[in-house]
Amino acid sequence: MEKSRIYELFKDKDFGEILFDEPMKNHTSFKIGGPADVLIILDKEEDVVEAIKYCRENGLKHFIMGNGTNLLVKDTGIRGAVIKIANGFDKIDIKGDRIYCQSGALLKKVADFCLEHSLTGFEFACGIPGTVGGAITMNAGAYGGEMKDIVYKVRALDQENRIVELSNEEMNFRYRASSVTDQNLVVLGVEYKLQKGEYSAIEEKMKDLTNRRVTKQPLEYPSAGSTFKRPEGYFAGKLIDDAGLRGVRFGDAQVSEKHCGFVINAGQATFEEVFTLIKTIQKVVHDKFNVMLEPEVKIIGDD
Repeated sequence: MEKSRIYELFKDKDFGEILFDEPMKNHTSFKIGGPADVLIILDKEEDVVEAIKYCRENGLKHFIMGNGTNLLVKDTGIRGAVIKIANGFDKIDIKGDRIYCQSGALLKKVADFCLEHSLTGFEFACGIPGTVGGAITMNAGAYGGEMKDIVYKVRALDQENRIVELSNEEMNFRYRASSVTDQNLVVLGVEYKLQKGEYSAIEEKMKDLTNRRVTKQPLEYPSAGSTFKRPEGYFAGKLIDDAGLRGVRFGDAQVSEKHCGFVINAGQATFEEVFTLIKTIQKVVHDKFNVMLEPEVKIIGDD
């Protein structure tokens, strides 16, 4: 769709904040990415539903994002609309041992809320960057825990613009995947079932996990977190290190010296530099160990 047509579609719309030709590098943790034709930032459920319905009715290609912590966007940008569900759409409510979070809530905010109310079970996610919606989409996990372990039900918008609720079983959670992508759903909110715990024990566990992240991961550099999924029977970072790739770089894209499972933006890295490095890592590791690493980072954009 032509940019002029997109402008006409959105110039008078009053849902959320609407930005034209917005650089995606301003909205991703990698700090990489060209402009989206239109970026829509939403903070109300009715606006989320209306914006997606509007795009669908007008045949406009659209991409749903959270806080952009798992995205690598092409330097040429994204044609069509990007709908951002993050800060603002992040309310959290509690009832007994269950909490309901809007999908834009950062996992760190949810973890702090659980600590405040002495609820245990969410500690593993305290250091995972990104939002609840993104975490549900990919069944995010760390340190032995995954979203599937604590989700009670998910509120989502389906392909027919209906709001539906899916149980844990209906979400078909598996390693870094769920029914969200299977059925092209848009996560609106999540109800978690947790357990009452001791404040001090929860706090201690969160501090321990946070310390482990800070000391072992290159959080001082822009990245999209773990670049590759864990191959069965192996660890991606160790394979990359054993292949002699620690510190290897193309331009400003670099394999982290601190943790080889991370490709970092060491300065002003471009998409092409990161993409070339990812492909190089895959080839070298496959040639040496006959293991094909699958990217965990989601690559999006148009040529």
